Amino acid sequence: MKGYKVITLTTFLIESQAEFPYAKGELTRLLYHVMVAAKMVNKKVNKAGLVDIIGEAGEVNVQGEDQKKLDVFANDQFIAALRSSGECCGIASEENQEIITFDDDLSRDGNYIFCMDPLDGSSNIDVNVSIGTIFSIYRRISPRGERAVLDDFLQPGTKQVAAGYIIYGSSTMLVYTTGRGVFGFTLDPSIGEFCLSHHDIKTPEDGTIYSINEGNAHEFPEGIKKYVAYCKDIDKPTHRPYSARYIGSLVSDFHRNLLKGGIFLYPHTEKNPEGKLRLLYECNPIAFLAEQAGGKASTGSHRIMEIKPHSLHQRVSIITGSLHMVEKAEAFIKEQEPIKLN
Repeated sequence: MKGYKVITLTTFLIESQAEFPYAKGELTRLLYHVMVAAKMVNKKVNKAGLVDIIGEAGEVNVQGEDQKKLDVFANDQFIAALRSSGECCGIASEENQEIITFDDDLSRDGNYIFCMDPLDGSSNIDVNVSIGTIFSIYRRISPRGERAVLDDFLQPGTKQVAAGYIIYGSSTMLVYTTGRGVFGFTLDPSIGEFCLSHHDIKTPEDGTIYSINEGNAHEFPEGIKKYVAYCKDIDKPTHRPYSARYIGSLVSDFHRNLLKGGIFLYPHTEKNPEGKLRLLYECNPIAFLAEQAGGKASTGSHRIMEIKPHSLHQRVSIITGSLHMVEKAEAFIKEQEPIKLN
C-alpha cells in the first residue's frame, strides 16, 4: 500500500526509549535479545513435526511435570540470549529449581532480572496447537556489580518494568508492555523481523467468551460454579449464553480474549488448593498486560499484582480478561466464599 510504513520491533523500541527520561538503552537492549531468542524458538517450533525435537526430554521440572524437548530448548535459548545481553543479572525460570546467576562482571552489573515460562502450553506441542513464552522483567534491588539474590525476584507485580509473551501459532506474535500500553508485533518470515501489527491494544470491557477447564468443575469453589452457570444462562439470550473456548495454553486463551473480549479463569481446586498457575512466570506478566489493555486480573478477591511473593514457584488462582466480566465473577465469589490470598 502506498505510503504504508513498516515499523519493526527494533525501531519501535529505540523510538519508545525517548518516553523514559531516565532510560539509557538498557531495557531496549534486553528486549532486543528476547526477540532474538524468540526467533530461535520459533524456528524449532515450526520444525517440530519434522525433526526429533517433539516429545519428552526424559526429565521432570520443579513443578513435577515432564519436560518436553522443546521446553528444554526454549529454556536454554532464552538463558543464552539473556546472558549475552549483559543487561540481565539473574533469571528465574519455571524449568529451574533455583535462580540462575552469572559469574561474569558484565552480567553482574546488569540492572534487570528476568522471570519466564519458556514454553507455556507444552502439553499441546505434539498436537500442533499454539504455545508460547511468557516473561516478566524487574529492576534488581540488590547492588549492581554483585550477584543477584532471591529478594530481587520476590517483588510484587506492581514493580514490573516490562512484561509480555510470544505466541507461536498460525503466525508468531510478540506482545509486550512497559507500562505505556500494550503493543503487538507479528513476525514477517520474509524479512525475519517482528513488525508492528497491533498498536495500543485495548481489550473490550465486555465479551462473550469464557475460558475455564470445566473438567475440574466438581472441585471449583462455589462462587466459580455459580459464575460458570451464569455464563451458560439462556434466560437472556441477547447477552448469553457465552461461548466456551478453552485451549489449555494460557498464552493462547489470554491472547484470544485480549483481542476479542472474554474472561479466563483458573481457580484453586481441591487438588490444587493454592491455585495452579505460577505467580512470577505467568500471573504477574499476564496481569500487567491485562491492566495496561484496560482489563483486570485478580485472584477473585485480591489484585494479582499486589501480592507479595513468598517463594520462587508460588502458585495462585487467577481470573483475568475484560473488566466487566472479571468484576462480575468477583461479585459471585464475594457472595459465596472469597478465594484465598496466596
